[in-house]
Amino acid sequence: MKDNMKIKDLPKSDRPREKLIAKGAENLKDSELLAILLRTGTTGKNVIEIASQILSKYSKKRLLQMTYNDLSKISGIDSAKATTLLAAFELSKRALEVNDTNLPVISDAKDAVAQLSDMRDLKKEHFVVLYLNAKDQLVHKETISMGTLNANLVHPREVFEPALKYSAAQIIAAHNHPSGDPKPSEDDIEVTKRLTEAGKMMGIEVMDHVIVSKNSHFSFKEEKMI
Repeated sequence: MKDNMKIKDLPKSDRPREKLIAKGAENLKDSELLAILLRTGTTGKNVIEIASQILSKYSKKRLLQMTYNDLSKISGIDSAKATTLLAAFELSKRALEVNDTNLPVISDAKDAVAQLSDMRDLKKEHFVVLYLNAKDQLVHKETISMGTLNANLVHPREVFEPALKYSAAQIIAAHNHPSGDPKPSEDDIEVTKRLTEAGKMMGIEVMDHVIVSKNSHFSFKEEKMI
């Protein structure tokens, strides 16, 4: 990059924000990530140059330890930039402090229903999947589809893609019956069968399929149907 070249003069593929959108944050250099947080450069220096100079002088570990006053003393970092960096650094620290002990454990249908209480009063059917790690802890919850459940509506690919993304070892499928009767339909049984078979092929266990209604629930596992 030529000295004093403005970010807007760079090809779009080389601009930090556009590059992040196109290739993902993991493919950006440290200086590019820092440049996104800094947003703008100063007279005579574009934001990537400033970010590079900061990182050449201070380690990432040292930056994380800096106070507002420390950051404000760095050339190119004004009050707004300092507060943005502090907020981003603090959020990163808090994220790293999250551990498995904070995740809810789901060992049976009752535990699953506790995570699905918001579905009891829904007027339309929602198909939701709970993604669990090897310790039976909930790592992700995702709505896969809305509308009357049938075997053609729920595709195993859509169910298991998040499982791979969140490194889930097992899943619990769930949906609601607005009618109030949680008894499974033929489509419910067929969907459960398809997902169970797909899970076996992928090495991801389908622990249960839970149907919730306003005042009760049905568990395929409890009824020994899975």
